[in-house]
Amino acid sequence: MPVRILCAVLGACIAAVAPADDASLDEIVIVATRAPTPISRIGNSVTVIDAAAIKESQASAVADLLATTPGVNFARNGGVGQLTSVFIRGAASDETVVLIDGVQLTDPWSTAGGYFFDNLLSAGLGKIEILRGAQSTLYGSQAMGGVISIISAEPGGSFGGGFTAEAGSHNTGYVTGSIGGKGDALLWQLSANGYGASGFPAFDPVYGGARADASQIGGGTARLRYDFTPEVQLDARAYYSQSRVDTDGFDTPNGTFGDDNEYSKKSQFVGYAGLIIATPDHSFTNRIAVQYTNSEQREFDPGPRYPAAFYANADLETFYGIGHNNREEYQGTWYINRGWHAVFGLQHEVSTISTDTPAFDFGPSELENQVTINSGYAQLQGEIIQGLTVTAGERYDRHSQFGSHSTGQLAAAWALPESQTILRASFGQGFKAPSLYQLYSANGVGNTELRSEAATSWDAGIEQHALEGQLVLAATYFHRDSHDLIDFFECPVFMGGSPQCVAAVFGGYYANIDEATSRGVELAATYRPEATLTITGNYTLTNTENRSPGSPNLGKELVRRPHDAANASVNYRWSPRWSGTLAARYVGRTFDDVANTHPLGGYVLTDLRLSCQVSDRLELFGRIDNATAKRYEMAYQYGTAGREGFVGVRASF
Repeated sequence: MPVRILCAVLGACIAAVAPADDASLDEIVIVATRAPTPISRIGNSVTVIDAAAIKESQASAVADLLATTPGVNFARNGGVGQLTSVFIRGAASDETVVLIDGVQLTDPWSTAGGYFFDNLLSAGLGKIEILRGAQSTLYGSQAMGGVISIISAEPGGSFGGGFTAEAGSHNTGYVTGSIGGKGDALLWQLSANGYGASGFPAFDPVYGGARADASQIGGGTARLRYDFTPEVQLDARAYYSQSRVDTDGFDTPNGTFGDDNEYSKKSQFVGYAGLIIATPDHSFTNRIAVQYTNSEQREFDPGPRYPAAFYANADLETFYGIGHNNREEYQGTWYINRGWHAVFGLQHEVSTISTDTPAFDFGPSELENQVTINSGYAQLQGEIIQGLTVTAGERYDRHSQFGSHSTGQLAAAWALPESQTILRASFGQGFKAPSLYQLYSANGVGNTELRSEAATSWDAGIEQHALEGQLVLAATYFHRDSHDLIDFFECPVFMGGSPQCVAAVFGGYYANIDEATSRGVELAATYRPEATLTITGNYTLTNTENRSPGSPNLGKELVRRPHDAANASVNYRWSPRWSGTLAARYVGRTFDDVANTHPLGGYVLTDLRLSCQVSDRLELFGRIDNATAKRYEMAYQYGTAGREGFVGVRASF
């Protein structure tokens, strides 16, 4: 359906609805401005998944939660714990910044430097804020597609805690627990979680897969916040996760994808400490912080391995990657007067990589290197006339290898007086620094002459609140152009004397050769005709296109980005104790390769969820995922779950 028709239909619905008051217009979000701001004053496109929605979804993996929102899709190579990529408005997964309580997660060792969503579970979450569009002004490198900010739930009393236990199909067990307290000056919290499943074949049984690929994921968090005085506060946090996941690969007798005995181990540690100093009236706040991230992945192949002659030694470890990120930062927030505030800051970041393929090493090939980025940013937001808020910002980054890069953004939100209508528009720039692997990998593959990837995006939309907050309708059009994207350049057979091709042992090297565009429309609606009934729905139309000059794939769709996607749910509470949800997700046709020769068919997944609030502190719940047992593919030849059932208990004290 053409965009203009979709917008016309929604516009007619909006025009037909009488305005009324709605307290949700004052919902506070942080991700768009790095400071608490009412959503009615934000010109960027932001979606909030609140604690009630997280609890009601019963989702184990964060990727499943994200996919219920407009403009967000994901692909997973098998079950929970397998390689998972999240796409915001068609942007690549490594073009998204992920934060937990404001701390950026990174995987510096990875090929493209992006964060992997494989082990990101829903344990202990209080809220998720999704910021769409190029957002490098406040968030720097990698924020070309958007930002996902995950905010942990805080303890609600002086002492308490809770746990959740769930079991179900594929011998799945998922346990979470937390304990903590919140007083006048001290907040503390400890939490832990564990997930395990015997799984199903990552290599789709339709193609011959037989071995179930098991996964075990575990982790924990610790948090301490202490107010020395009302103006001076210490904030310290630590996050840790680890996993062991069976994987399938190409180590088969005929060299094609299939069952084998490979597995991978991943771990990540994030440490953060910050000191916040404010003026007595809290109009000016300073935050000085340090952050350390260590991420690691190791892949193993117990054999037998084919062809045996390709392996240099009998080492079971086929790959390891270790990345460190150290960041020091200062952020100032100045509330100038009513309706105006400024956010500004400085950052110093050092990323390191250590990676090798021990089983294939016929000689020394370990990669070890590092880069430094120094950054400064400033953003001003103010209400220039009644209801019209404008936000403008600029950022400067200096990279130790490729040099400097500047980005900016401009956004406006107009809450029309007495109408409960909000008009939004934003323009933003994004960039992504070359990864350490792309810059420095051996055998001529790395390229120290790489430039940063860059993107510009804009969107415009309308949001209408009506019927005393019972009905919310929204429509947004978006467009993003990306250029200087880094890809592997395959040298021609006749190299023509090119120095880089002569040095490229594997027939090519990384280069800034790709361009892409993405455009579309997002529609969303929420209707609460009564306190016991909530109906939600959204639809996203995304047109992606490879615009790389001279590429044989010029004009093709980008890999695993569906043209159409939609979500719908009905939640009904028929008594103070019992509630149920019927939810459906539609994903349209996608392609699994850049040449668009491997189409993946569209599908609809239907879920049923039920919960019983036994008491104020005890809840029983259960669900059936993919109730119709629909067979589908997220990635070519990779398996997906059929019908699954789960039951669980949630308790607090």
